[in-house]
Amino acid sequence: MGIGWPQLLIIALVILVLFGRGRIADMMGDFGKGISSFKKGMTETDEPAPKARIEPPAGSPAPAETPAPAEKNDTTSA
Repeated sequence: MGIGWPQLLIIALVILVLFGRGRIADMMGDFGKGISSFKKGMTETDEPAPKARIEPPAGSPAPAETPAPAEKNDTTSA
């Protein structure tokens, strides 16, 4: 047995009496804004913005390269 139209009407009247017409209108307006904001968020792309390349300021010296570690050649023990 489901809820019929008479039961829904009684529930709606009780809610109207408890909250008042103005407050219900405000809640429905906020609900509508939330739905439109959700739809707008769903249509936007989720691609991240391209990363900006960070370049050193003009006139600053280039970073020094670190020397590669020397390989050990053990040719003395034969």
